[in-house]
Amino acid sequence: MTRESKTAECLFCDIAAGRAEASLVYSDDAVVAFMDRYPVTPGHLLVVPRGHMVGLEDLDPGTGARIWGVGHALARALRRSQFRPDGINVLLCDGELAFQSVFHFHLHVIPRYPGDGWEIEPNTHERARDLLDGDARVIRNAINGATPDRLTP
Repeated sequence: MTRESKTAECLFCDIAAGRAEASLVYSDDAVVAFMDRYPVTPGHLLVVPRGHMVGLEDLDPGTGARIWGVGHALARALRRSQFRPDGINVLLCDGELAFQSVFHFHLHVIPRYPGDGWEIEPNTHERARDLLDGDARVIRNAINGATPDRLTP
């Protein structure tokens, strides 16, 4: 696993197993979705796999597809609900440096409203084409080493 093995205390495992309190929105044999206890905005949801997976490296393609499919369906439901967001962020934080705070894989579905106070302001800079080409080559080389079941075109 990417950061740590399953510990005796994983809040999201406990929620998925019904051992911890959560405001459930959706549940099936592979995933559960519930309200974020510390929401960015009202309606902020988390979609998590039932099995303990820390990050992207731990996620098998079927579970990943299921998480994304449920997240997509819930984003559509949010738009149709009384929440009526003007936008939606779908956010994945993979690793501590990427702001992951609970080390059980989870997808955020965050409804957005004018003046909601949450901002993403990256400090981006244009990168030279030769550097981008080099970056692309490094990633292509990593793809060539990936097994077909871990990569879809």
